Amino acid sequence: MANVSVAAEWQLLGDRYYRKPELYQPMRWKHIDLNRNKVACAPFGGPIALIRDDSKIVQLYAESALRKLRIFNSAGLLLSDAVWKNPGGRLIGLSWTDDQTLVCIVQDGTVYRYTVHAEPLEPNLSILGREHFDENVVECVFWGNGVVCVTETCKVFSISDFKNPMPVRLADPVAAAAETEELPHCVAVIEPQYTMSGNVEVLLAIGDAVVMVEEDEVQPLPLPPGDGPLQKMVVSGNGRFVASFTHDGRMAVFSTRFERIFEYQCESALPPEQLAWCGLDSVLLYWDDMLLMVGPSDEPVRYLYDEPIVLIPECDGVRILCNTSMEFLQLVPSSTVSIFKIGSTSPAALLYDALDHFDRRSAKADENLRLIRSSLPEAVEACVDAAGHEFDVSRQRTLLRAASYGQAFCSNFQRDRIQEMCRTLRVLNAVCSPEIGIPLSIQQYKLLTPSVLIGRLINAHQHLLALRIAEYLGMNQEVVIMHWACSKITASSAIPDATLLEILLDKLKLCKGISYAAVAAHADKNGRRRLAAMLVEHEPRSSKQVPLLLSIGEEDTALTKATESGDTDLVYLVLFHIWQKRQPLEFFGTIQARPLARDLFITYARCHKHEFLKDFFLSTGQLQEVAFLLWKESWELGKNPMASKGSPLHGPRIKLIEKAQSLFSETKEHSFESKAAEEHAKLLRMQHELEVTTKQAIFVDSSISDTIRTCIVLGNHRAAVKVKTEFKVSEKRWYWLKIFALATIRDWDALEKFSKEKRPPIGYRPFVEACIEADEKGEALKYIPKVADPRERAESYARIGMAKEAADAASQAKDGELLGRLKLTFAQNAAASSIFDTLRDRLSFQGVS
Repeated sequence: MANVSVAAEWQLLGDRYYRKPELYQPMRWKHIDLNRNKVACAPFGGPIALIRDDSKIVQLYAESALRKLRIFNSAGLLLSDAVWKNPGGRLIGLSWTDDQTLVCIVQDGTVYRYTVHAEPLEPNLSILGREHFDENVVECVFWGNGVVCVTETCKVFSISDFKNPMPVRLADPVAAAAETEELPHCVAVIEPQYTMSGNVEVLLAIGDAVVMVEEDEVQPLPLPPGDGPLQKMVVSGNGRFVASFTHDGRMAVFSTRFERIFEYQCESALPPEQLAWCGLDSVLLYWDDMLLMVGPSDEPVRYLYDEPIVLIPECDGVRILCNTSMEFLQLVPSSTVSIFKIGSTSPAALLYDALDHFDRRSAKADENLRLIRSSLPEAVEACVDAAGHEFDVSRQRTLLRAASYGQAFCSNFQRDRIQEMCRTLRVLNAVCSPEIGIPLSIQQYKLLTPSVLIGRLINAHQHLLALRIAEYLGMNQEVVIMHWACSKITASSAIPDATLLEILLDKLKLCKGISYAAVAAHADKNGRRRLAAMLVEHEPRSSKQVPLLLSIGEEDTALTKATESGDTDLVYLVLFHIWQKRQPLEFFGTIQARPLARDLFITYARCHKHEFLKDFFLSTGQLQEVAFLLWKESWELGKNPMASKGSPLHGPRIKLIEKAQSLFSETKEHSFESKAAEEHAKLLRMQHELEVTTKQAIFVDSSISDTIRTCIVLGNHRAAVKVKTEFKVSEKRWYWLKIFALATIRDWDALEKFSKEKRPPIGYRPFVEACIEADEKGEALKYIPKVADPRERAESYARIGMAKEAADAASQAKDGELLGRLKLTFAQNAAASSIFDTLRDRLSFQGVS
């Protein structure tokens, strides 16, 4: 009997069954007449928007003359409303986008957008643009996130995505449509996802023809003779078929290239008020009191209504909205048919019947199970699937009980299949309740996905249910709690900051890793800076905490948090922010107490901001650091290409070094640096004078030794002596410098004269070295006999190739090791080698090693 009662509600169309279960009866709204309003219903059980139709003359009862935009859920529960005061002329059309933004287009092409809470979204935009401001929109067709508008002069405009609205004018269809200027009879849209080009394609029925309009071309379509003009057109959900109503009362289905598939002759030639696809297998036509469902079979199905209805196409059927109820017309799933079809003997039907016998404690239950034992897994799966497609909770429960009963005798059935379906149905039943008003079929739910459903619940401020569903399905709850916290802050302007903080923290702590900084940013945006500061204290991630502290004016706290984190990038972020906002002395005081911030500032300023760094060191009494900076600046000036012979830049360099010397002299710890700076300035001054005198830019920035050597090379001995005297160059160093300088210019007479002035304090060995390096062995021979140490004398003779003299000197030294080295030096000279061997043997005999 249960099977009979269920199947009795079905209607047969061809070989397929359709049913029309009630989703809500009665609707929660009162005194709503759909005939008096423009209606926009969002798919996937979304909200309903109503506004009084200003194109109709209607009687006003106990209501204001001002029009109101009202938004209800699918059960008719009022969500929000707003007075319509938008300029731009008559409202042409309104629809919901995929993200549940209400889009309203008025006569002058202005697009107004609203949230589900009737809050306007800025900015408004014009689909016609400035070039066509004098045009008027006469018709618009929406899809997903886009819209196509047709103007009174048959120009076509499109917005393909309201998330990034870019109005585009499509090609002009008039020239291609039989050279007529009449407006289209109807408009349909093939969505971009179903076109080869990836752009929207617009079908216009103009005159007896149909044209397809794209952005850059208009293509006439081969409409079969006698079918035009078309009065209504609608494209199927998969973008492959077009259902149309012809001028002579036929409902015809074409491919999108207008190859006829089938047609049905209606009883009336009057165009239907609405034309919609019911899934992909049938088409609905609605006149004033009748809904006609036509399929490929000859006999349609008729439904009579005594009140106006609105058809809401879904992916798997059509929702039917009336003044007093909402129904869902859908194809009966095959699993449901196999169970409830009258006279069905399928395994699923027998399993369902077995449960009934089991409840009545009849032995027939065991008999049914024996009959279907080989097909038991398929029967259990059919019961589970049928339960998922039911809206009636008691029927869902019965079908799942039947599945569970069969599973007990089925070892190879997937055990968690029933549990998954139970979870899904609990979610669907929860959102289908009139208080929530989102009636979803299981197919819609799978297509929509749980995450999108949770997002829609959040936007509708159903945070508790969204949180429960996310928790139940094991999904991330952070998005829900974050949105709730932001909404709570917005709606709680009267609650004190401390009290509101406790309320927020009580919920925010439920989710580990949640971004307190994002909630604090929302609080700051809403003018609650103190609350934002208290919230951000709980943010564990410095990378999010510090930027927000800066944005709410808590620079000192931000600097403390940044330095505690040890993240140098964050510290620099805060430093640059404070640097720009505060006076220098205040900034210096802020960073002085924080070593890390101070050191990072100094490191940066040394490379880029010398003057500012000098101010900092002066303010903190670090005079030596200022001196070092001045000294560094003097070297930077020295690298300037302008600092050449006689350049005035040498004057500023010397002054900088003198300033540095003055600052060094004020501290006892830097007496060495003070003396060095003083002598550096003196040396630079002398070098500058030498360059001016000699007209050669070769002195500045050379050392004292190089300066002396260069003076001697240039023959300016007086200047060399002056440098020696001024900088107290030692006699030994003076002799070394002058010897090699004279050897460099090969002035051997002067070198010999210099060697005879007095006994050299460094001996004669340097004279020998200088001559040998200059490859003047004869000159070296003048000084070798004067070398006092016989070892050095022997080595010197060896270097100029005089083996016998080297052997004599080595014998005086009585050094066997020296003789060995000298032998190696003259290894190619057999006579010399024998001399060294003889001497070595003699020393060995005498016991000298």
